[in-house]
Amino acid sequence: MTGPTGPDREAVRALAELLRKWWELSAREGRPKPTQQSLAGRLGIDQTTLSRYLNPRHPSTAPLRTVELLHTVLRAPAADLPRARALAEEATAVPARKSPHPADATPADEAPADAAAVVVAPAPRRTATTRTASLRTALAFLAVLTLGGGIGLGWSAFAHRAGQGGPSVAAAAASTGPAASRWPLARKGDLLWKARTVQYLLQAHGHAVEADGDFGAATAAAVKTFQAAHGLLADGKVGAQTWSHLIIRIDSHNDPKQAVVALQYLLNNAGTATDITGIFTPSTTRSLDTFQRARALPVTGVADPATWRALLASQGPAIHR
Repeated sequence: MTGPTGPDREAVRALAELLRKWWELSAREGRPKPTQQSLAGRLGIDQTTLSRYLNPRHPSTAPLRTVELLHTVLRAPAADLPRARALAEEATAVPARKSPHPADATPADEAPADAAAVVVAPAPRRTATTRTASLRTALAFLAVLTLGGGIGLGWSAFAHRAGQGGPSVAAAAASTGPAASRWPLARKGDLLWKARTVQYLLQAHGHAVEADGDFGAATAAAVKTFQAAHGLLADGKVGAQTWSHLIIRIDSHNDPKQAVVALQYLLNNAGTATDITGIFTPSTTRSLDTFQRARALPVTGVADPATWRALLASQGPAIHR
């Protein structure tokens, strides 16, 4: 979207200014500012596209995932991320277009542009070919009915078998749903949601790590310390056993702030709009209920292991540097 017009124009420009600021101020603590070419390579986009994202005068809207990745790669201030997300969402929002016809209008109410040009076609004559086609259609319809009856009988037999102790339909569906997904493997080099989730949960357990979305050496060291304290193999990788100790059951009686931040972050990333406040509010509970219902989980409003696993399975593609 180059040269934006309309109500999102200011949001696009403001987003480009913020991304430009991140890039310009990325040279600190002895680290050089990356060139646009090297930065584009890390983002997986071409340099021309990146230069438009960073140009407030002639901006192009950066997708939300690119904005988050830029925030991580450039080590931008954590306080800037909520504003950047809001600007990206506002810039990409498509305003509703007003219908050119009244709400109660139907296609029958529309008059042709040139009434004289309307020609009423005569009804087609029924020929031998037409009758043959009709007969074939009828025969095909009867065949479908017969096949449908067979399928119905087969389904009934399956349901009866399930009732006699065979596998139920619900159980078969549950075995392929998000709740049955494996825990993802998070390790050094992961960026964005894997890294942030691990970092937020480590913070909830009292480890002083920065939630910068970059699973670096400091995060790996904190994971090893956590694993050793829980009698796990201290390899710095977060697999099924480490996740099961790292997640925290969240409800109205147990809601550590950083664990709630992790929960709200994952809900929002999974497409269930949730404010990231660190407070387990009734609004968060409703978002959690919505997510559980959509994933065929028990609607409890409690972040239990099955819900955490489904949340992790519902995130976007993993990004590893």
